[in-house]
Amino acid sequence: MTNPTFSRRGFLGTATGAAALAALPGGAFAKDILRMSTLGPGTSPNLVMTTFASIVNGALPDYEIQLNATGAATRHVLEVAMGRSDFCMSSPVIHALMRRQAAMYEKIEQAPELVNNLRTVLNFPMGVYHIAVYDSSGITSMDQIAGKRVFLGPPGGAAYTTMARLFKAVAGLEEGTDYEAVKLGWDAAAAAFQDGNLDVYCNPTNAPSPALTQIAVTNKIRFLGIPADTLETEGVQALVGRPGFSAATLPAGIYGDNQANEGDVTTLGVIVGIVTNKDADEEMIYQMTKAFYDGVKEAGESAPWLRAITPAGAVQDINLLLHPGALRALTELGVEIPDAAKA
Repeated sequence: MTNPTFSRRGFLGTATGAAALAALPGGAFAKDILRMSTLGPGTSPNLVMTTFASIVNGALPDYEIQLNATGAATRHVLEVAMGRSDFCMSSPVIHALMRRQAAMYEKIEQAPELVNNLRTVLNFPMGVYHIAVYDSSGITSMDQIAGKRVFLGPPGGAAYTTMARLFKAVAGLEEGTDYEAVKLGWDAAAAAFQDGNLDVYCNPTNAPSPALTQIAVTNKIRFLGIPADTLETEGVQALVGRPGFSAATLPAGIYGDNQANEGDVTTLGVIVGIVTNKDADEEMIYQMTKAFYDGVKEAGESAPWLRAITPAGAVQDINLLLHPGALRALTELGVEIPDAAKA
């Protein structure tokens, strides 16, 4: 992982480093390049983390965050824990699964140890799970997806697992047996749904989602929800009760006149966050955290979706220690820090 204290100041503190710098073009060591992995375009983590990178890159000239928007968060956290990347999206449920060496981490023996290398920078609301269909499909409930082409999320990701479990809990349908779970990334899946190559498109994102808003301009769409008579069942409660999850509402009409739902839809809500390695430079994380919330406060006046990103929300549902730099910044911002976030 990039160490900003060593990579520039330590190198330049040697005669070899000074001579090498003299031979390089001006500004060659002007910035520390940091890698941040997130979900693909069309997802709220991509939007929030792109904004984080943009604000930090503009406010702190010593650093440049470069985004990687491919792959799954469940893999990204391993890369950060191993020091191969600097930041990524994670979630309370991922941390819990790593500690238990469960689900997608079942065969990764180092998972319980690696999670101890992660530290939270901040949490934020990812939004609610959208389970979208075209109204013309005639699908109005989860039990009607049998035999259909369904995008649950990227293979191996937390969204894929969550949606597969939800369809099983609500409708008794098994992915790969009762319906086709189409294997795509986030951006490819949004395009496939728009082109009519998917029957059901699932995406945990803030509402209204830009991708779905674009579709709803010219198409009637419907969102499938959790029926009231299944909300208290053991299977659904097991999902709702996971770290960072809750029952949530997708409002009627939030996508305009072409949203076919006549009433609100009950679905899953989820909290996610930005994590880094425990050895990331404290001053760097402190400066980035402060700069981000200063930028969000200013940008929120013209970008209403940013108003949901608050310092208080940085510790919502947190089950991983805060990085010391983030802890210092959030404390200065007046956030009450829960015990689960303190070293």
